[in-house]
Amino acid sequence: MVARAFQNSLAFGLYQGKEQVGWVRVITDRATFAYLADVYVLEAHRGAGLGQWLMEVILSYPELQGLRRWMLATRDAHEFYARYGFRPLAAPERFMERHFPDAYKKSV
Repeated sequence: MVARAFQNSLAFGLYQGKEQVGWVRVITDRATFAYLADVYVLEAHRGAGLGQWLMEVILSYPELQGLRRWMLATRDAHEFYARYGFRPLAAPERFMERHFPDAYKKSV
């Protein structure tokens, strides 16, 4: 499932030498919309500015310029993403979702 998700997204990896220490995937049509997903830096590498650098790389990536809307969901990093222009939804009443919390559980 993870491989399929990355295969169908614009994926960014963060490496220290040959070791992958972080990643991000951007779900996008490369024309109007991007959704920032699965942002992760291994705990041992946090606090060194790698997440900030990775966000700067992603937001300046040529294929992602001129998009009308970027979105993301975060449990606890609101202040971090606010540095890059992310804000709470301007019109939350317009947004809806279909949510299947057990979608990844295997049926017995």
